[in-house]
Amino acid sequence: MGFTEAVRTVLTKKYATFSGRASRSEYWWFQLFYMLIAIILVILAALSGAFSVNQNESSPVIFIFGAIGGLLGLALVLPILSLQVRRFHDCNMSGWWYLAIIILAGTVPFIGRATGIAVAVLSARKGTEGPNKFGPDPLRPEARAEVFA
Repeated sequence: MGFTEAVRTVLTKKYATFSGRASRSEYWWFQLFYMLIAIILVILAALSGAFSVNQNESSPVIFIFGAIGGLLGLALVLPILSLQVRRFHDCNMSGWWYLAIIILAGTVPFIGRATGIAVAVLSARKGTEGPNKFGPDPLRPEARAEVFA
């Protein structure tokens, strides 16, 4: 799965789909898309602040970019959560583990960075080959569970 196909799949076909599985390529291409959008917004906001008429005050353009970034982040919450759950499903793990990790990261001090690393490591793992309890293999949907059929 390529960059544009991954972004199109996550944003149009599986916007809030928490069932099924997501391949590593779908996950990482969409993460790259999300980071590129965030970096572009930060650069544009910084440039608009750098060229502000009065250097002691914040430019209203910075607030506009902040609002755009906030709305974009709000619009992408469901696709990112559903993609992460489907990525866990590909590794034959329940999506409830992701909820547990998020709660742990938010409630226990100094654990947030470790949980972020744990999610990255779990997302980088190779998915189970063939179908598992969450659905068919996203890379080879025609594969069957029977080995000696």
